[in-house]
Amino acid sequence: MLNFLGIGAQKAGTTWLYEQLNRHPQLAFPLGKEAHFWNRPHDPAAVADYLARFAQIPTTAGEITPAYGMLPIETIQEIHRHAPGLRLVYLIRNPVDRAWSSALMALQRAEMTLDEASDPWFIDHFHSAGSRKRGDYQTCLRTWHAVFPATQLLVLRFEQILAEPESLLNRCFQHLGVPPQTPEQLRQWDCRTPVFTGPGHALRPSLKSVLQAMYQKPIEQLATYLGMDLSAWLTS
Repeated sequence: MLNFLGIGAQKAGTTWLYEQLNRHPQLAFPLGKEAHFWNRPHDPAAVADYLARFAQIPTTAGEITPAYGMLPIETIQEIHRHAPGLRLVYLIRNPVDRAWSSALMALQRAEMTLDEASDPWFIDHFHSAGSRKRGDYQTCLRTWHAVFPATQLLVLRFEQILAEPESLLNRCFQHLGVPPQTPEQLRQWDCRTPVFTGPGHALRPSLKSVLQAMYQKPIEQLATYLGMDLSAWLTS
């Protein structure tokens, strides 16, 4: 059955998480990563076919699609009707860094070089509805929390992937109800190797203040909502 969903956020480590979870012998991804089922039009027959793919798996099965974090509440309610006990995982990253990484990805898709993109080009992308929505973690979480109990939604931080990936993964395994793994085993799975890191260009100093002004208040509000210390995001 459908046991879990990774619901985002985009550019916050979901590809790395998929690669690591997919190595666990009791976790399965019958549709691979980013099935994009729930954020596209679907009818009852399509839902039945989708769920059947998971019903055929004897282990804990799920998928990770970052776009699910932004689903409307009606779709989340639909998911709940089919899988009320679903376990959810949501990765968050400093929205300043996330927005920059997302803009660099858009740059690649536009077949532009960094030198060809002006500051106004980047600022337009930062202010685009898609970028703002993907970085609005609090709204995403509030919408999911309106349907699923908070105990079923695990929030993890991107920084933990860099600093303590073994601990983060075992927290995730515990949340998903599968056995933990030793740090040695996880390192054999290359848990400390970055995945899909992008071009890695440093944020332009001329753009940093723009993003900090955009996200200072949302970061403060998110910290209060989650009861989490996010002060490092305000000073990095």
